[in-house]
Amino acid sequence: MNNSIRVGNLFGIPFYVNASWFIVLGLMTLSYGTNLAAQFPTLGGASAGLLGLVAALLLFASVLAHELGHSFVAIKQGINVKSITLFLFGGLASLDKEAKTPGGAFWIAIAGPAVSIALFLLLSGIGSTVATSGPLGAMVGLLAYINLALALFNLIPGLPLDGGNVLKAFVWKITGNQYTGVIWASRVGQALGWTAIALGFLPTLLSGQFPNFWTILIGWFLLQNAGVLAQDATLRSKLSEFTAEDALTNDTPIISEDLSLRELANEYIIGKAQARRFFIVNEEGEFLGQFEVDQMRAIPTSQWPTTHVKELMQPIKLSNTIEAERSLLDVVTLFEKEQINELAVMRNGMLVGLIEKASIRKVLQRSAEAKPA
Repeated sequence: MNNSIRVGNLFGIPFYVNASWFIVLGLMTLSYGTNLAAQFPTLGGASAGLLGLVAALLLFASVLAHELGHSFVAIKQGINVKSITLFLFGGLASLDKEAKTPGGAFWIAIAGPAVSIALFLLLSGIGSTVATSGPLGAMVGLLAYINLALALFNLIPGLPLDGGNVLKAFVWKITGNQYTGVIWASRVGQALGWTAIALGFLPTLLSGQFPNFWTILIGWFLLQNAGVLAQDATLRSKLSEFTAEDALTNDTPIISEDLSLRELANEYIIGKAQARRFFIVNEEGEFLGQFEVDQMRAIPTSQWPTTHVKELMQPIKLSNTIEAERSLLDVVTLFEKEQINELAVMRNGMLVGLIEKASIRKVLQRSAEAKPA
C-alpha cells in the first residue's frame, strides 16, 4: 500500500502503518478524550487527552489482533503473509496466494471476526467480574463494544469485508469455481457500497442536514474495492478458460535443423507473414537454438540450396518454460513473478512454440469479439 511506513515485524510478518492511519488516530484521540472529559469532569484536559490516545491505540491493537487472526490461519495452511498494514478503514493482511480450497478460504476469512468476538467476550468478562469503575471501566466497556462492532461490521457479506470472503467460499463450494465466488461477493459489496452512499446522503434529502460523510466514505471504499476485485476475478476466470497452447505466437515458427535456406525462404518467408526469427529443433522435436532471418543476407543466394539453417544456428537458453496444457492464468502469474515478456511452451519435453504478453491480449480480444452482441 502506498504511503506506508514499516514499523517492524510481528511474529515474522512485516508490519506497516499507512499515513491515513495517523489522521484517524488523531480524530479518535480527540473524540474519546472529549467523551471521557464530559463523562468524568474531574479529569483534567491533559489526562482526558492522554486516555483518549490510549483508547485509540488499544482500538488499533484490536484491529491488529483481528488481522493476526487471519494471518495465523493462513500461515497454518502454508500461505505466506507478505505484510499487515493499518490504514484509514482498519487493517489489511496481504497474502501471497489464495487458499487452495473453499474450506481453507472460509477459515481464513472467519478467523479475524472470531478473534474480535473473543476479545469482546474477554473484555466484557473483565468489566463484569473485576471492579472497574471510572475512566478505566469506561475504556474497558468501550473496547468491548468496539471489538463487537468490528466483528459484526466485517461479517457483512460483501467484499472486501470478511463476510464477503465467507460468501465467496460458500459460492465457490457450490459452483466449484473460485472466481464465480469472488464475482458474486464483489457484486454484493458494490451493492452495499451504493447503499451506504445513499444512506449517507439521506439526512440531506430528508431534512436538509449535513450528509454523513463517514458513511459515504465507507460506501465509496466498499464500492471501489469490490469493483476492482470483480474486474480482477472476471479476468482471471477468462484466463483460466484458455491454455498456453491457445496463445502461441506466430512470430517464431519452429523449423527442422535439416532445412536449407532455399527451403526456408520458399516455405516460410516468401508470400508469408514475415517472422523475426525461427526456433530450430531436431528430428525428435528437441530444441536446439534459434535462427535470425537477417542472417540470410550474409549468405549469397546461390549458396542457399546447400546451406542448412543449423549451420547458422545461434544458441539460446530457454530458462523460462511452461507446459502446453497449463492455463493462461498460470502463464500470466509466471510472467508477473519472473518479470519476463515471453515463455517457451513445451509438451512432453518438446518445444511447441512461444507465448508473449501481446499474444495473450489477442486471445482475450478474439474471445470478446466472438461473443454474440
